[in-house]
Amino acid sequence: MDTDRLISALAADNAHRPPPVRTQLAMALLVTLPVAAAMMLVTIGLRPDFMAAMRNPFFDLKFVVTLALAIPAIVISVHLSRPEAVLGRWVWLLLLSPFILVGAIIAEMMMPQRSPMMTRMMGKGATLCTVAISLFSLPILGATLLALRQGATTRPAFVGALAGMMSSGLAATVYAAHCTDDSPLFVAVWYTIATVMVTALGAFAGSRVLRY
Repeated sequence: MDTDRLISALAADNAHRPPPVRTQLAMALLVTLPVAAAMMLVTIGLRPDFMAAMRNPFFDLKFVVTLALAIPAIVISVHLSRPEAVLGRWVWLLLLSPFILVGAIIAEMMMPQRSPMMTRMMGKGATLCTVAISLFSLPILGATLLALRQGATTRPAFVGALAGMMSSGLAATVYAAHCTDDSPLFVAVWYTIATVMVTALGAFAGSRVLRY
């Protein structure tokens, strides 16, 4: 092969290079988030007092907590999709959601009129919460793992766990629009259980799907 043909072949190969991981992940989320929202609307629907509930700061806080989990997981997973990337201080971003949640629990504890702790923690829909968040996470998790597979991470299980975190965080954001249990204690227990389950699934799948 002469030099001109070699240059042409390399240029053609470069022209067909797939989009970067961040672009593919964004596309995966743009497709699967509406799917998760549709699953929620078709099966359990919005809470009846959704508009009135938006005036309750603890209701609004659920969205802050879940997005504070999902967004750092997205950022870190994209960062670690490169083989030379190191985790370093990025891991501290994952503490943002628990930090906000602990602050909310303390704030609720200081309120003069509140239900007993056990009542607030158990709520009315504990089982539905864990099942719904887990199920709504599945299409998001599958698509994000396929998107992250286009990278070359050296930590497939950890990045898979991050995919589980972002999926459960986004699914929990969707579910929060239905959830009538607004206590931070309820969120700390049942949202966390669902998140742990999906994160473990993501780590297991990621250790296989993201290995190269």
